Amino acid sequence: MSNEKDWHPATRLVHGGTLRSPFNETSEALFLTQGFVYPSAEKAEARFNGDDPGFVYSRYANPTVDMFENRMCELEGAQAARATASGMAAVSSALLASVRAGDHIVAAKALFGSCRYIAETVLPRFGVEATLVDGTKIEEWKAAVRPNTRVMFLESPTNPTLSVVDIAAVADIAHEAGARLVVDNVFATALWQSPLQLGADVVVYSATKHIDGQGRCLGGIVLSDEEWIEEEFHPLFKHSGPSLSPFNAWVMLKGLETMPLRIERQTESAARIADFLADHKAVSRLIYPGRDDHPQADVVKKQMRAGSTLVAFELAGGKEAAFAFSNALDIVKISNNLGDAKSIICHPATTTHQNVAEEARLELGITGGMLRLSVGLEHIDDLLADFDKALAAI
Repeated sequence: MSNEKDWHPATRLVHGGTLRSPFNETSEALFLTQGFVYPSAEKAEARFNGDDPGFVYSRYANPTVDMFENRMCELEGAQAARATASGMAAVSSALLASVRAGDHIVAAKALFGSCRYIAETVLPRFGVEATLVDGTKIEEWKAAVRPNTRVMFLESPTNPTLSVVDIAAVADIAHEAGARLVVDNVFATALWQSPLQLGADVVVYSATKHIDGQGRCLGGIVLSDEEWIEEEFHPLFKHSGPSLSPFNAWVMLKGLETMPLRIERQTESAARIADFLADHKAVSRLIYPGRDDHPQADVVKKQMRAGSTLVAFELAGGKEAAFAFSNALDIVKISNNLGDAKSIICHPATTTHQNVAEEARLELGITGGMLRLSVGLEHIDDLLADFDKALAAI
């Protein structure tokens, strides 16, 4: 019999972390309950003071949610995790659990709009200063360090420009400064990149994206070492209440079973589409982590096992061309999700990054002509035909 530690990710994502009730169900059980019954008052007291292991309240922990957390730990190589109600709940609580008033964080400028809002606007309200740097320039990370720097935060590849940050290099700077590195790994997924193995301390995901992968529900997860999760993160999590619902956790478990199949297919299609777009006269810039012309191609080869399900490209005609192209698509839908079974196109400057100042958007390369494509599971020939038709329309 094979050792569970030797299982490949695809096997772990079907069987890892499974708990079975006395009924020995095949599929994971869905425990739709807010609380739990104790056999005696003494047992209740012991449960609450930690002397008796077990469940107390689904805001703290739940058997179905536990299975999702444990399965993700097996995939990520993490000691512990907590599942949250959304990806932004994961990001905000991970950062809040890591800092106190008077602390300082360093974050990459290239962040999802809501992540940047947390760093630039929310944390300073609580006395935590933030410095934003060009994440691809290691010297800027070094220069930004202060004696009170406690956290460094980045996403790689970035949203929406797909630039790639050297996680190991930033981790070394963080640890030398006595800070923790938090990495948003959504665009790479745990299949193509392992931040903890590269030196990161905390990994966060929007499970809404590739983990669910079918546009059904929201979710997030924070993964790290057991000591930080239990002593720093869990008290905030327990009392502030960003916990994932058991039903959504069950949906995520079902999503994990098919995630390797979906992501492999989506990545393969994304690479084909990137090559197609790169050669078209209407496309002035194409960014895809699997190509040799990617700005950080050497870093991609060093830390990623494959490209991405996302493609970023810029049309020469600016916003007018981007809108005309998007409106001419039939199969690909206009929306702001990603990692979905359906291919989705997004105009970041007017949607996901609309609230980022124009000067900051342009500094990041988010122009009026830029589009972010999340490649789905449709047949590649149909997708290429859809793009060919839409490009002809502009």
